[in-house]
Amino acid sequence: MSVPTPPLTLGVEEEYQIIDPVSRDLYAYVSEFMQQDQRRESKLDLKPEFMQSQVEIGTSVCRDVSEVRKEITRLRRAVCEMAEENGVAIAAASTHPFAKWQEQIITEGIRYKELLDDMQGVAQQLLIFGMHVHVGFGADEDSKNLMIEIMNQSRYFIPHLLALSTSSPFWHGRNTGLKSYRSVVFEAMPRTGIPHSFTSWAEYKSFEQLLGQVGAFGKQDTNAKIWWDIRPHPKYDTLEFRISDICTRVEECICLAALFQAICAKLLKLRRQNMAWRSYRHMHISENKWRAVRYGISGELIDFGIRKSVPFRQLAEELLLFVDDVVDELGSRKEVEYVKTILDSGTSADRQLAVYQAHGGDANNEEALQAVVDHLVQETKEGL
Repeated sequence: MSVPTPPLTLGVEEEYQIIDPVSRDLYAYVSEFMQQDQRRESKLDLKPEFMQSQVEIGTSVCRDVSEVRKEITRLRRAVCEMAEENGVAIAAASTHPFAKWQEQIITEGIRYKELLDDMQGVAQQLLIFGMHVHVGFGADEDSKNLMIEIMNQSRYFIPHLLALSTSSPFWHGRNTGLKSYRSVVFEAMPRTGIPHSFTSWAEYKSFEQLLGQVGAFGKQDTNAKIWWDIRPHPKYDTLEFRISDICTRVEECICLAALFQAICAKLLKLRRQNMAWRSYRHMHISENKWRAVRYGISGELIDFGIRKSVPFRQLAEELLLFVDDVVDELGSRKEVEYVKTILDSGTSADRQLAVYQAHGGDANNEEALQAVVDHLVQETKEGL
């Protein structure tokens, strides 16, 4: 049987923090943004999120990473300009350095009310911000089965991709000691984390239908309430990578999108050659994910082939070699190789911690955290 040729189109969603530039705290302003966007001649199609201090943007369907670059740069720039016009600011990071979830205003609407009623205190703490990348596969049965195959195999790379994107070292005014505290907060929710593997699209749909039958999705009965690190999207015929922290620098965002696409393309190439990347067990990937959460790019992951811990930087170089024979065809070599810049300059989490220490760290906690917010606001605008 021939292997389908999916389009591997791209789409990116980013969730931004709305910042009060005086207090540097989060500011509940998304409703005002939404109203202004409706009056614009060229709408940004902004979306509210669970809390009023969050705003979401999303690209259109992009044929390649160069289109992602144009779209995400345009959207970031426009949101930052809109914020400045209204006396507020935008920051891209997966947690705010000191904001408290207890002080946030929940967005009105049936979807959010049901989430709060169902999840209670777990939902109230969701003061986190993410980035989701969609890779297009197609709507027919063969394409869906292929998407499940690729999802099973690409789970192995979840820790690598998280490590490269970490941007959430602080929570409620303290240095957590982790590079991605967002991951810890989010995994208190059900149906999150690393998915188990499935033998086929039919098996996945059977699981999804079971959850619907027993009321796991609530009154709205939407399978969008499966929030795994990687999932088949319920509407878009895409494989959605949800593992990443949001990247503060736009170049990092573009790099991660290109890398997600390149991994899918490489696994597809192996499939056409009657080869496959091994589908690793959940418990193996979970151990590496914890290491990525804790240490980011500074730690070690387990190389299960040689049964040893290996510096992440070495594994990142191996990942670049793994996708090397597909990136030129995708037109994304420059973007994928930006991984080397991340390894050299650190992730957003590394840079935030450096700013924190440069301003006195724990001995000067309040001012140091405010300096981190200022840093995030400035870095979010870099390259726009």
